[in-house]
Amino acid sequence: MNVRRLSLITVLAVAFVSQLCAAQEITVAAAADLQFAMQDVAARFEKETGKTVKLIYGSSGNFFQQIQNGAPFDMFFSANLDYPKKLEAAGLTEPGSYYQYARGKIAIWVPKQSKLDLSSGMQILLDPSVTKIAVANSQHAPYGQAAVAAMQKENIYEKVKDKLVLGENISQTASFVVSGSADVGIVALSLALSPNMKDNGRYAEVPAGDYPPIEQACVIVASSKKKEAARQFLAFVKTAPIGDLLRSYGFDVQGGSAK
Repeated sequence: MNVRRLSLITVLAVAFVSQLCAAQEITVAAAADLQFAMQDVAARFEKETGKTVKLIYGSSGNFFQQIQNGAPFDMFFSANLDYPKKLEAAGLTEPGSYYQYARGKIAIWVPKQSKLDLSSGMQILLDPSVTKIAVANSQHAPYGQAAVAAMQKENIYEKVKDKLVLGENISQTASFVVSGSADVGIVALSLALSPNMKDNGRYAEVPAGDYPPIEQACVIVASSKKKEAARQFLAFVKTAPIGDLLRSYGFDVQGGSAK
């Protein structure tokens, strides 16, 4: 009897702890350019609050559609502020939660062994040795839209468009060039500065004037069942130390005030 009672108490205790942990976890849909920066942010948040952040990375356009269809996310960090604005206009976000957290940048990246001279900027894409150029799909990935705009600004898009290898998001795009499936890639600067790319290749920033600003914003999803924890995470993201962390990954963070 005592053994049975002890077993029951143990089961109930485990169930309680599991429920408590679940209540302390928020699910965040994050643009793929945040893959490494957001891991650091989430780790700091967990250390400070005891709450955990489940991170799911992908293209902002795909997340936008998923949230419209009721995907169970608590927060959405988009690489294009238009998507959060549209969700806000449709009443699918928590009022007052819209926040512009950073501006992204793009860079040309090549593997270490590449002979390409990055000093010539986007013009290296015209080099005869370049047969495949990795970019994110401009249909739903903001970094893909920026890459196409930069190529058009340099008047080379029509000359190289048949060489483009499209990634579903900017993270997959980066993996194409890291793995050797493409000769060069136009990637997020935040990924070019990440540990697995920084030491394995070379990069050159694309001039900011060559593409529309990659203004990024986040929102709390209206259907979230964990709004209190989500608000706490949003407040954490707005702090100066997190702004400095995002800057270290190549993001442009303007003072951290909501707009």
